[in-house]
Amino acid sequence: MPGELFIGLMSGTSLDGVDVALVEFPATSAPHDTPAIQVLHTHFLPYPANLRNSILALQHPTSNELEISALLANELAKLYATAVNALLAKHHLDPAIIRAIGCHGQTIRHRPELGFTLQIGNAALLTELTHITVVSDFRSRDIAAGGQGAPLVPAFHQAIFADSHVSRAIINIGGIANITYLSQHGNVIGFDSGPGNMLLDSWIKQHKNLDYDANGGWASTGQIITPLLMAMLSEPYFKTPAPKSTGRDLFNMHWLNQHLRGHAYQPQDVARTLVALTAHSIHDALLHTLPDEIYLCGGGAHNTLLKNDLQALFAAVHIDSTDSLGIGVDWLESIAFAWLARQCLHQRTANLPTVTGATSERILGAIYQS
Repeated sequence: MPGELFIGLMSGTSLDGVDVALVEFPATSAPHDTPAIQVLHTHFLPYPANLRNSILALQHPTSNELEISALLANELAKLYATAVNALLAKHHLDPAIIRAIGCHGQTIRHRPELGFTLQIGNAALLTELTHITVVSDFRSRDIAAGGQGAPLVPAFHQAIFADSHVSRAIINIGGIANITYLSQHGNVIGFDSGPGNMLLDSWIKQHKNLDYDANGGWASTGQIITPLLMAMLSEPYFKTPAPKSTGRDLFNMHWLNQHLRGHAYQPQDVARTLVALTAHSIHDALLHTLPDEIYLCGGGAHNTLLKNDLQALFAAVHIDSTDSLGIGVDWLESIAFAWLARQCLHQRTANLPTVTGATSERILGAIYQS
């Protein structure tokens, strides 16, 4: 029987662009079956510099932000549609064969402690531009049920990566680093450990006008500033017990500059220390649930310096990438949102209350029918 085709869209806190994945799922399966997914095609569309700058400007309160947000949501929808249509055109596919698009949207604010999260992208317009049903706004229902609304991908990680013989940690290192711990006994823990790439990305942009530090090359020329590392690791968020989630609302250049105030550190030494911050915060987060295996994904999986730091800290644990499990490191989250869209249309729950803190499981997502 032919499978169901879903498209997943992801544009994360790294603000580099739109990841698109076309995924085939079995046409029928029991609610708790491991989905036999097949990733058919992928596509990446970079954010134009002006769009990235506009999104960054909205991370903090500004004048006329309601109108700016609405206009930017329209712009994002058009870019998402361009990315989807480009993938379909490249492979000569009719939009009618796609069951739905799962669109995460671009996070502008994430304040679960105040009862809201905001991802923009105008899903209604995206439906009009692609002629495909869109499922979006996955986080709000979990927050309404008392949860953090994030991270959501641990449920997907459990569905495809859990193993009854070994415990595994899946570490997605995007702008923010988030961890999924999959016990061999079926228990799942998931939360944001802290900053992933975004502080280093902002720092190298400021000093080198580069979007990211390829392989940690610039950071590797510096030395770890131990007092700075210890000061940053004293951030209360790191000691807060899960469920927890974070983003640019906390970890931003203002936060970093507060730690740098009064010091004349060399820029490359700060860069090296930021890589160490990501590695140490991930390591500390897993101290009490040390896994047998660790798998990396997201942009940070390409950072050789960061991988070496993690391997040094987890000396006795095998560290690899999710490529070795059959899912490319750059596409895991977009594939996850294709899965989340499928869960919604099949009226299946997709949050894990042990991860998000919600009172119980919920069906996630708002549907815009084509």
